[in-house]
Amino acid sequence: MYYFIVNTKSRTGKAADIWKTLEAVLKERNVDYQAFITKSAGHAKELAAEISKLPIENITLVVVGGDGTMNEVINGVKDFSKIRFGYIPLGSGNDLARGLGVCREPLEALEKVLGKGSLKQMDLGCVKYGSGKKKYFAISAGMGIDAFVCKEAEHSILKKILNAVGLGNMTYVCLTIKSLFTMPVVRAEISFDDENIRKLDQVIFIAAMNQRAEGGGVPMAPRATAFDQKLSVCLVHGIPRWKTFFLLPILVLGKHENVRGFEIIDCKKCQITLAKKTVLHTDGEYCGMYHDVEVQCIDKKMNILL
Repeated sequence: MYYFIVNTKSRTGKAADIWKTLEAVLKERNVDYQAFITKSAGHAKELAAEISKLPIENITLVVVGGDGTMNEVINGVKDFSKIRFGYIPLGSGNDLARGLGVCREPLEALEKVLGKGSLKQMDLGCVKYGSGKKKYFAISAGMGIDAFVCKEAEHSILKKILNAVGLGNMTYVCLTIKSLFTMPVVRAEISFDDENIRKLDQVIFIAAMNQRAEGGGVPMAPRATAFDQKLSVCLVHGIPRWKTFFLLPILVLGKHENVRGFEIIDCKKCQITLAKKTVLHTDGEYCGMYHDVEVQCIDKKMNILL
């Protein structure tokens, strides 16, 4: 039995027609499956919780949607040990698919799910914030301008327009350029793997990466992988805004390693304290405004068909 959680609102609604095509294949092949269509934000999380509580071992749970849908699902699952994940990416950014090498052609991705894929153990990130809150992330968690841009993109008319013409991944670049001149910088204290605390000025963003790219393909940590039991934390600090603007193309091209003002540090855990509350995101989903955050890598947490 295959359990599908389907977000038909992905790709500005185009996912509904894609799902009809996929479902026709399932029926033609007499595949035993159940499909659940998400109705609103947060519904995928509820569905994942219910499916993962079924008294069945080795549940194959297939997510049909974008990065946000997958984020909801992994935060709903109650028992990862009994779940085999499949993924058919239908989002606008598709950073998870890009990082894992999942084919973005839906019918080919379905073939992997139906038996041609191999099962791999993937790391997840976990962020702790607020009064005992925590969330898993498959791609990244960030504070500063990247989180602010993710929040702006949630309700952006620009995103809808670019999605409609197949350029949805440009949304984040355009909003980043706009935000560079308005988003405040912040002082921070940060430690890696419980070592000495570093004090940083003019922090523009801190991104804890479990995949190499976020924001529709921006390679924050070009060497990051979800299979090395580490996070790669990308820091941008200590450089003026105008210079950041001119360095943006270097970041987009993934050529920012060893450039002054950029740092990429691999670690198991990172503790962050900011001088004032700043926007926090996980996998592009807005979490709120916080100043104390801990991120860590959870080794081999998720079994996924690739």
